[in-house]
Amino acid sequence: MCLATVVNINQPDSIVLQYVSKIEVNGNQITLTDVMGEQKTVEGTIAMADLTGGRVEINC
Repeated sequence: MCLATVVNINQPDSIVLQYVSKIEVNGNQITLTDVMGEQKTVEGTIAMADLTGGRVEINC
């Protein structure tokens, strides 16, 4: 299973959500869902997704 840590590129040390299993994009709304089902919605764009490394960077 590939899980990701999502960070804000404007604050690289700031983790938005860990163990993300699902990312949904609707316009500029990004909904992140972790392995336990917790959801977090942020406004922004996906800057980079490294699925092998388990890291997603968003510009929010």
